[in-house]
Amino acid sequence: MDNLTDKIRELAQAKNAVILAHYYTEGEVQDVADFVGDSLALAQKAAATDADIIVMCGVHFMGETCKILCPSKTVLIPDLAATCSLAESCPADEFAAFVQQHPDHKVISYVNTSAATKAVTDVVVTSSNARQIVESFPADQPLIFGPDRNLGNYINSVTGRDMLLWDGACHVHSRFSLPSLVALKQEHPDAKVLVHPECPAPIVHLADKVGSTAALLKYAVSCESTEFLVVTESGILHEMQRQAPHKTFIPVPPEVSEGERIAGVTCHCNECNYMRLITLQKVYDCLLHMTPIVEVDPTIAERAVLPIQRMLDISAALHL
Repeated sequence: MDNLTDKIRELAQAKNAVILAHYYTEGEVQDVADFVGDSLALAQKAAATDADIIVMCGVHFMGETCKILCPSKTVLIPDLAATCSLAESCPADEFAAFVQQHPDHKVISYVNTSAATKAVTDVVVTSSNARQIVESFPADQPLIFGPDRNLGNYINSVTGRDMLLWDGACHVHSRFSLPSLVALKQEHPDAKVLVHPECPAPIVHLADKVGSTAALLKYAVSCESTEFLVVTESGILHEMQRQAPHKTFIPVPPEVSEGERIAGVTCHCNECNYMRLITLQKVYDCLLHMTPIVEVDPTIAERAVLPIQRMLDISAALHL
């Protein structure tokens, strides 16, 4: 493993490539990356890099975002099959038709969408900046928010808005088990509960801290508490444990389906099967062979870059 890590770093240096990884990827992939972050931080890093090649260790929409922001650079993703259930829940043609039915609404799209969906959007948001960007619109401006209904509901609850929500969801965050969380709270009464806003409202209601992956990480490291129940994709535990090795982080498991229960499946943590397609071997192979390459139709990219850039501009102005 160490030898493969060394080979990846040698290749990246020789080819002037930067390796970006999301917090939800495997720990060894995070360790080999030049930068690890959430969706907002990865977009910001991609926009600012002077590397010739960007290796996006994450899901496909993240690679698209990099390519849209850096059209002259080569963007690689270790596995093209690493898609996103939330992005897939919002087909661009259906979302465009939905938008056309509400011409007086401004359109806010979560970054977890395809480039084609972003192309019919006024501004893109991440879980790090969604509240602030929503609040930047006049109070009387009707808004569409897509595709995550749980995040949209949460933003409505904290802003007093009544945004029109697309009915999409993340297969990881929507599957957390409320009974398991309640049971773990009883077993660990002093533990702080960290919840991603893509989770359903009953889960969010039990949180001590609701926030993006980066916000949950920051809270866990800075908080005086030493024990945490983590209600987001379990890949973040790698960075939490690295930054706070003296603290205990307990992943909350997902709800087990009837079929899994019959088969005797036991889930101790909640993982994104798409993120886990990104392996160290695939990172090496994609750098070695310069494939798979992420491409975005130039016409779509021309429209999609505007809402992404608006997000980055607003985030910069708000120091996010």
